[in-house]
Amino acid sequence: MTEEATSEAPTCGPEETGSEPAQAPPAEPSRDGAASESTRSLTPPEPASQAPAPTAPAAPTATKAAPPSEDVPSAPLLLAVEDVSDSSVTVSWEPPERLGRLGLQGYVLELCREGASEWVAVNTRPVMVTQQTVRNLALGDKFFLRVAAVSSAGAGPPAVLEQPIHIQQIIEPPKIRVPRHLRQTYIRQVGETINLQIPFQGSPKPQASWTHDGHALDVQRVNVRTGDQDSILFIRSAQRSDSGCYELTVRLEGLEAKAAIDILVIEKPGPPSSIRLLDVWGCNAALEWTPPQDTGNTELLGYTVQKADRKTGQWFTVLERYHPTTCTISDLIVGNAYSFRVFSENQCGLSATAATTKELARIQKADIVAKPKGFVERDFSEAPSFTQPLADHTSTPGYSTQLFCSVRASPKPKIIWMKNNMDIQGDPKYRALSEQGVCTLEIRKPSPFDSGVYTCKAVNVLGEASVDCRLEVKGKASATH
Repeated sequence: MTEEATSEAPTCGPEETGSEPAQAPPAEPSRDGAASESTRSLTPPEPASQAPAPTAPAAPTATKAAPPSEDVPSAPLLLAVEDVSDSSVTVSWEPPERLGRLGLQGYVLELCREGASEWVAVNTRPVMVTQQTVRNLALGDKFFLRVAAVSSAGAGPPAVLEQPIHIQQIIEPPKIRVPRHLRQTYIRQVGETINLQIPFQGSPKPQASWTHDGHALDVQRVNVRTGDQDSILFIRSAQRSDSGCYELTVRLEGLEAKAAIDILVIEKPGPPSSIRLLDVWGCNAALEWTPPQDTGNTELLGYTVQKADRKTGQWFTVLERYHPTTCTISDLIVGNAYSFRVFSENQCGLSATAATTKELARIQKADIVAKPKGFVERDFSEAPSFTQPLADHTSTPGYSTQLFCSVRASPKPKIIWMKNNMDIQGDPKYRALSEQGVCTLEIRKPSPFDSGVYTCKAVNVLGEASVDCRLEVKGKASATH
């Protein structure tokens, strides 16, 4: 796995971080000294087509005899730039083919600025890594990099980048992020504040500008403040003339981004232009009106129709958000006179005033002539007939019992109760009742002597009818021991 070290650009005293290196051999004359300034940012090397590619400066001739080639490592392989930003550069390489008889102690990365002949070590001591980042670079820096493998016998031949590295400003294309609530028409009422904050991105800071329906903003009404990351459009008191399409344009180095925001400033509508009473009939009145000339800069939601009678003068709503311009008002009270008025309505509410009828709708009392019709009286006379006959019954001695039947007749019939075809009217042992056609005979504390056939007879002027039943009163059961 590739290890990485981080180093600052060489200044007066180069520093490096990484794994603990072995003691470095005496540095070659070409590696003495330090870079004149630190750098902060960098970009990939410029293409060779823009200008003749500069060549890396040659290493100075050594003043003492070089060690045998078998003792020092060969040049590292595949030296390449991995990443470039506006303040750092990262390079990597592969170990050399030959490590030398004395073994590898690490690598030394060196930097040489364009136009100079002196190589400055980025890390003064060898580090055992094959990837290194040089930080704190400055915009505009242009330099070469090379790396050499080091053993105890000395440094081997370096691997040099063929093209110089140029530190340039990294450009981030501009981008506008419109808030969700502004992606549809932004509606405000007249007099309210408009405050739009639109975030954007871009590096370095882009230039932002606004237009209103394709024209420059009215600086007397609209204030704009643009920061590093957003632009704010502010209108203290909105007017209907502020409605329209506002377009934000963000430009950076020939690149641009645009965003359009639709603003609609509305107010309450005017009343209907006119209203008239078309007709009055029965308890109904027909009205007609014309739409308002001013809808408040938005669509109408409908009309509200109200009525008031002349006696009380109180207004009552009949129709709400009614869309047609004609209507019929019903269920008016006979004898009253009515006025009618109509309001227009939009998102802001009802119009401040209403269109009112000039004439009253008088609900007249209709002339009613009674036309009596001949009445034929129905004859309900009927001879007696039993709708519910008597039922045979068994009773226990000493316990009162009742016999029931129902009769229908007109006029009301006379009811006669009999036992074994003998009239029992006036006998205190019996009580006879007749109510709503229901006939009842109560036998008080019957004994076996009261057993027999009981008859109920109904008699009126149209005839008579009778029903009978058998009553059996059982004797007391003998006691058992």
